[in-house]
Amino acid sequence: MEILLDKRLQGLVSDYVPQGEILDDLVGFFSMFSDYTRLKMISALAISEMCVSDLSRLLCLNQTTVSHQLRLLKNLNAVKTRRQGKVVFYSLRNDTLNDVLLKGVEFLGY
Repeated sequence: MEILLDKRLQGLVSDYVPQGEILDDLVGFFSMFSDYTRLKMISALAISEMCVSDLSRLLCLNQTTVSHQLRLLKNLNAVKTRRQGKVVFYSLRNDTLNDVLLKGVEFLGY
């Protein structure tokens, strides 16, 4: 099949479409938003840092589930931790996650 785009546009597409490690990292990044629990937790952590028990109570989730999802978010570099005695507090690493979440809400027209 013949490509109808001119060579300049073909080159732009080839340069712009992510590949390799960048593609893998983008898939990991967007996977954070593909789970109800993680999405709720990201939303909550955009407001304030919280410990597992606070997240569990406020979001009506099992503590084991919250811990598991926080571990995934931490592995994806989405959250950071701060220890205060025996309690570990979680917060978003930066505002970018909340910005993406808000853009999704805007896109959907809410």
